[in-house]
Amino acid sequence: MKRTAFFISDGTGITAETLGQSLLAQFENITFQKLTRPYIDSAEKARAMVQQINTAAEKDGMRPIIFDTIVNQSIRDILAQSDGFMIDIFSCFLSPLEQELNASSSYSVGKSHSISHSANYMERIEAVNFALDNDDGARTHYYDKADLILVGVSRCGKTPTCLYMAMQYGIRAANYPLTEEDMERLQLPAALKQYKSKLFGLTIDPDRLTAIRNERKPNSRYASFAQCEFEVREVENLFRRENIPHINSTHFSVEEISAKILVEIGVERRLK
Repeated sequence: MKRTAFFISDGTGITAETLGQSLLAQFENITFQKLTRPYIDSAEKARAMVQQINTAAEKDGMRPIIFDTIVNQSIRDILAQSDGFMIDIFSCFLSPLEQELNASSSYSVGKSHSISHSANYMERIEAVNFALDNDDGARTHYYDKADLILVGVSRCGKTPTCLYMAMQYGIRAANYPLTEEDMERLQLPAALKQYKSKLFGLTIDPDRLTAIRNERKPNSRYASFAQCEFEVREVENLFRRENIPHINSTHFSVEEISAKILVEIGVERRLK
């Protein structure tokens, strides 16, 4: 079965998309064409959206699913005239929350993804800059300012994990690739020894690592299964020998890896 799903907002659409994606993921037997439509903030844009929704309904032979975080009621009223099935995310949660808190919501556009909380916004920017400046072992003299340092073989997911934690949580995460030379020494690189308490290891299945590396350097020694198997085996031995907490990243998303790391290492999120 195929259905169309719209994530519609008068802001960035991030909230509608995030929650909508999570809900749709529970229906594994249905294929969804997912369409995000941010900044639907005028009657004219709303009427254009109605046309898109109705076209999708006619094409699919079924009404599209609409997740919306539209604050303006007049715009919602226009969208409600479409042939879609609307789920108003805000009203689902804000109404009971207003009753519990005995207070009215401000119903303001884009509150969760704006820069109105400038301190949080700057934490996010500084964390992203830190992750970029301290990527791939390029610099090690700022490790004293790091919340954590990811270590592992090349292409096991360190960089995207660091950037996700920076963007999502404001975590200052550096990463250091362990090389064949490091493994031959059978000990931590000198740059990491004094920061051992900040280290967290990522490992990966050798066959998956081979596939990833072949996309970058096909038919090379670097991408060969024998080399990947050797590196993974030795780095896992190093993690165990040095008592470095670690997880296998093969079957987890960046979001799952990040959450597991923060729980395991006990680092507090700067953005809450």
